[in-house]
Amino acid sequence: MPAFVCLTCGVQVAESPETPALCALCTDERQFVGWRGQQWASPEELRKRHDNHLEMLEDNLFSLETRPSFGIGQRALVVRSDEGNVMWDCTFLGSKGPALLEELGGLAAIAISHPHFYSLMVEWSERLGDVPIYVHAADREWVQRPDDRIVFWEGESHLLGPQLELIRCGGHFAGGSVLQWRAGAAGRGALLTGDILQVVQDRRWVSFMYSFPNLIPLSAARVRRVVEAVSAYDFDRIYGAWPGRVVDADAKGAVERSAERYIRALSS
Repeated sequence: MPAFVCLTCGVQVAESPETPALCALCTDERQFVGWRGQQWASPEELRKRHDNHLEMLEDNLFSLETRPSFGIGQRALVVRSDEGNVMWDCTFLGSKGPALLEELGGLAAIAISHPHFYSLMVEWSERLGDVPIYVHAADREWVQRPDDRIVFWEGESHLLGPQLELIRCGGHFAGGSVLQWRAGAAGRGALLTGDILQVVQDRRWVSFMYSFPNLIPLSAARVRRVVEAVSAYDFDRIYGAWPGRVVDADAKGAVERSAERYIRALSS
């Protein structure tokens, strides 16, 4: 049986003999059902049109993209480390994807920022040797393809290795998380943030939203919670969810300034 993929958000659901009626993620107010209605496709159908592309961003960090763009259009990021490689967030699994990652040394873990980027995380795990998939327990209800490979971590942080730590920030999902990579940015530290800290068009800034496509703002209290969650960590660079979305320097200052600007706008 196929495990169908939603064409709007790109998230795969559990195997089924028939296409599901609706995508639970897209009917939530943070997302949307496509203007042409709910549409699904099998991974095999999609692989005829989409594949993966790997690009180095800096030493030991790679961007894994789907071309042409698919679903929400996010990239995955792959951190190469002595303790094993970690894929941060997911993108569609094309025909070339597994071989591209095997050339880097395979994967030791997959970690996801929030439900909109679950994508084909279970298929990636299967194809790369049944690697564990780390999802915060607060977002358990949003997993659309349950699997024993999923590790629901709890608390406010979780170490994946000496250089890699998951940090729960909240934001537009209760379990929304970022990944600190201590060796990133030539040892100054980097955050891989998905859109929990959204790198915007003016890449000196980030933003925070409850829903990006529907332009629903996040409350001031939740913005403060996001900033407090990362305040104790060192980072000089932020890698966002989409190609080119990088705060290249003074990223910690950018987060603080951005939060102040956002909260000031809410209260004016």
